[in-house]
Amino acid sequence: MTTSLDTGKPAATPHGATRGGAHARHFPVPTAELERIAAAVLAAARSGGATAAETEVSQGIGQSVTVRQSEVETIAYNRDKGISVTVYAGQRRGHASTADFGDASIVATVAKALAIARYTAEDPASGLADPDRLARTWPDLDLYHPWDLPVEAAIEIGREAEAAALAVDARITNSEGATVSRSESEFVYANSNGFAGGYRSSWHHIDCAVVGDDAGAMQRDYWYTAARAPADLQGAAAVGRAAGERTVRRLGARQMQTTECPVLFEAPEAVDLLSFFVQAVSGGSLYRKSSFLLDSLGAQVFAPHIRLREEPHLPRARGSAPFDSEGVATAPRDVVRDGVVQGYFLGSYSARKLGLQTTGNGGGAHTLVLDHGPDDLPALLARMGRGLFVTEQLGQGVNLVTGDFSRGVAGFWVEDGAIAYPVEEITIAGNLRDMFRDIVAVGSDVERRGSRHTGSILVGRMTVAGR
Repeated sequence: MTTSLDTGKPAATPHGATRGGAHARHFPVPTAELERIAAAVLAAARSGGATAAETEVSQGIGQSVTVRQSEVETIAYNRDKGISVTVYAGQRRGHASTADFGDASIVATVAKALAIARYTAEDPASGLADPDRLARTWPDLDLYHPWDLPVEAAIEIGREAEAAALAVDARITNSEGATVSRSESEFVYANSNGFAGGYRSSWHHIDCAVVGDDAGAMQRDYWYTAARAPADLQGAAAVGRAAGERTVRRLGARQMQTTECPVLFEAPEAVDLLSFFVQAVSGGSLYRKSSFLLDSLGAQVFAPHIRLREEPHLPRARGSAPFDSEGVATAPRDVVRDGVVQGYFLGSYSARKLGLQTTGNGGGAHTLVLDHGPDDLPALLARMGRGLFVTEQLGQGVNLVTGDFSRGVAGFWVEDGAIAYPVEEITIAGNLRDMFRDIVAVGSDVERRGSRHTGSILVGRMTVAGR
């Protein structure tokens, strides 16, 4: 039972809150106990004089197995739990945490948070999310699919992936291994404005990386599959083959002359472009004035054909969530439409600092979907004609204050719409403002393994620095 700090009465459990089930045995702590602890934290905060409080009680379990050269290299298990406590004394904030679920530890942790709050400066933007923005009901987003995977079975999956990679070509001479992992987590979040809820989620993956050697010149590449449900994972042999094929195609890589040309970012690399945009229009960057996209709301930032949507309710998606880390209800929305910025990514604190309303992004952006055109990857290569196809980016090299972009890359030189040869030891440079406005096309080869869903992105012109 979850208790409201304000009234001391049982709070209604919103639709979708976790209540145990067939897989409760997977977790060391029952869901009801997580709820009891959350209620105890709020009660202790109230007794200690807090004017408001919030807590998250969580647990997680997982297993990871790595196989290299057919031998088991590592087997790792994790079992984590924690309590995070934030209290407010007026507009003073204090935070503390513990991994001890005992009653005495709960009281001590709340006391530490209260002590911290008494010595911090008042901050007019601090406080819980506004009550009218809190989620009261929400859908089941199908985020929890435990994988009953014995370690012996995980070892065989890893061996299968690695063997498939090594079998691709005789020039694949070494392996960095194959890893098979499963993980599950659960949390309950509650605050003194009457919100209480949580859910379970899962995330599993298989990856493989191998090394190729062509006359002493070595190349390395990898591939992976990841999903909430084991049934949605790509087969181990397919993962291995992809890793092997990606490695072989990089053999014989050359340097190239400095030039200016179109650049096509392969879908897994195009994800980074979306992430840079998210960082630039997120609350912290905006109120600290450390973004090249200050005051961009309503401004033309992307090419006119670009539409970017936040879709927090996509079933099984990596970034889906029915509410944010403050309990604020999430909802689908256009972030960019016709190339124009329609909204930022704000939690309650950053929204108050900016004089705006939270967008339900306490804790970060949710699943983002970039609309794409009809062209698949071969069609995009044909459309580019001559230019650089980027399949790997190296280093940081991005200044979000100015938008300047400079990163080492590897990939392929394209002539007449077809891959001509692999290239390496080159750098691409530009400015994100120009790159966003110069997006020529987004491919239909959509990358969906993470929380940013995009196809390959073709940028009209960038500087490519070689020898």
